[in-house]
Amino acid sequence: MSKKKLWLRSAASAGVLALALTACGGSDDGDGAASTDKGGSVSEGKEKAEEQPEEEKGGGELAAGEKATSEFDEDGTEVTYEIVAQKVDVGTAADTEKLVSDPKKAAGLVPAVAHVEFTVKDGGPVADYPDAGREIQVYADGQRGTILIGASDDAPGCEKSTDVKDWKAGESHVFCDTYMVPEGAKELTVQWAPDRDTDPFVWKFENS
Repeated sequence: MSKKKLWLRSAASAGVLALALTACGGSDDGDGAASTDKGGSVSEGKEKAEEQPEEEKGGGELAAGEKATSEFDEDGTEVTYEIVAQKVDVGTAADTEKLVSDPKKAAGLVPAVAHVEFTVKDGGPVADYPDAGREIQVYADGQRGTILIGASDDAPGCEKSTDVKDWKAGESHVFCDTYMVPEGAKELTVQWAPDRDTDPFVWKFENS
């Protein structure tokens, strides 16, 4: 089954809010973003096999506002994206109660919405339903957060990937993903990689 069909199946089942708490890292499914108007906003801010040449590993830590460039397979269409994590909006315990189906299972956690801008530099166009935004991950104090399934795509400044059609070179879109992280976490990182076998790009944000 293609990535696009898998994406559509996941989207269809994400209509009801649910918190994926099956493991420390949570599920990889879902690509919604949650509104956290009452929360604050932090300031911008697997190694592969040993035989792989250093220059092919990609990824690495980036400064606030620094852009990364990476190739990505959009369901058979090769695209080169320029990517930058803009910010992470951190919510409150009150937001958690509104967003999750069982707040008791999310005790001590708050939503963190990562805003990542993608610009098509080369390749494409991407016909519809771009997958690049689904690779966003949020870590809190070194631990991967728990992705929130079915969270709203309507957070301020975020776009729905389902609305993006015929994405051409030079165009930019901001996609978001929402993770539940421990309340009071000191450092948040947004990570993105084109696949599981590539070192991620990492942007650090201090949670003030």
